[in-house]
Amino acid sequence: MEATVDRVAWSGQFSWLCEKWSEEAVDFARHKLEREGVTHIQDGFEIKSGVRDRIASLIAGRDVAVPILVPRLVPIEHGITSAELRRLVGDAEVVEEFEHNLLLNEGIQRALDLVIAAGGTSYNNANAYIGVGDTNTAEAASQTELQATQNAANRFYKAMNATFPARTAQSVDWQSDFTTSEANFAWQEWTIAAGATTASGSGFLVGTTNLNRKVASLGTKTTGTWTLTGTVTLS
Repeated sequence: MEATVDRVAWSGQFSWLCEKWSEEAVDFARHKLEREGVTHIQDGFEIKSGVRDRIASLIAGRDVAVPILVPRLVPIEHGITSAELRRLVGDAEVVEEFEHNLLLNEGIQRALDLVIAAGGTSYNNANAYIGVGDTNTAEAASQTELQATQNAANRFYKAMNATFPARTAQSVDWQSDFTTSEANFAWQEWTIAAGATTASGSGFLVGTTNLNRKVASLGTKTTGTWTLTGTVTLS
């Protein structure tokens, strides 16, 4: 008697959207904010560790250090986020879309671990970063990092915008803003990472578990605000 084997195949699609606002648009928004009396704006969130949650302490019967997310506020002279640019200026002057992408082995393994509750840092707002780099080395599933030199002049990981990642039906969007002084080099590669280390300015140089890597030229950023949105769709 022959055994019957049923196989279920998952299909995934990755797409990327890069929106670019010039420094002229950034200055326009900055002047509007100054007239409104605004000196700082929110640029995502940051983790504050060592905060004692007294309710959790009582429940657990001991002191429990619970990291919390707080808004990350930055001076408007350092850059303007895409949310404020959309509100004060409108759509980006340049919009580029790219399809396809290579999932990396370490990212696939982490995603599967999360599905079966086997542990690991998730790709949520507190832990996810989009990284960009200036190297066009071909994609390979065994890679575990951007291939650009580990230097702020060559690669940069930025934390999520305030409401990302976000799921709609079978798609999840990750989004990060790279403002005036951030990631000013040729954008040749990019990735989504769960966790980042080695701080550099308001971003990071190392992504700890990279979900994917995409190689394509997005041009050279010298100033302004560029926003990357990565979308994963499963079917």
